[in-house]
Amino acid sequence: MSITIGVLSIQGDVQENLLSAKTALDELKIDGKVIDVRTPEDISSLDGLIIPGGESTTIGQLSLVNGSLKILKEKIANGLPVLGICAGMIILSKTASDRVIGKTDQPLLDILDITLERNSFGRQRESFEADVSMNSIDIPKFNGVFIRAPSVSNVGPDVEILAKFNEKIVAVKKGNIIGTAFHPELTQDVSLHKYFVNLVSQTS
Repeated sequence: MSITIGVLSIQGDVQENLLSAKTALDELKIDGKVIDVRTPEDISSLDGLIIPGGESTTIGQLSLVNGSLKILKEKIANGLPVLGICAGMIILSKTASDRVIGKTDQPLLDILDITLERNSFGRQRESFEADVSMNSIDIPKFNGVFIRAPSVSNVGPDVEILAKFNEKIVAVKKGNIIGTAFHPELTQDVSLHKYFVNLVSQTS
């Protein structure tokens, strides 16, 4: 059976995620395709979705305008596997505030029971790379690229903490939903995308 993985292509690191997911499919020898998606109709046909890093407020507002947020929430509630990266994790969250400006009024999917702080490690000029461990999903060492990265300050009882950096939570998992504060698509290591592709394949 062939699987279809979409990358929400409204704004952000779209091409990098398309390439990483395609490489993961090829290395795993799983039959499938990776497509960019923008509309509710595109989303309805997916087996898995990547919400990329970018500007979470812009992605959320544009998704709200074209109706994508509503169908996204329905599909995820029905088990659609999702990888939310940086801005993508913010959009999946229940509660998001900004380290500088406080509570934000941006559209959120309210799917992932986490409390999240935007720009937790600083603004663009404070971007950095650091090794993180995700042992529970068999990725003991991963080069995390942190760009205006959020962190998670609190998780609900059904949310697993996958990784921490400097005691801050930077990756979580709930069922078929994965959220990371860092950008796996900006490294040569596709192990996290391979984990997600396997998850999609097993769920389909």
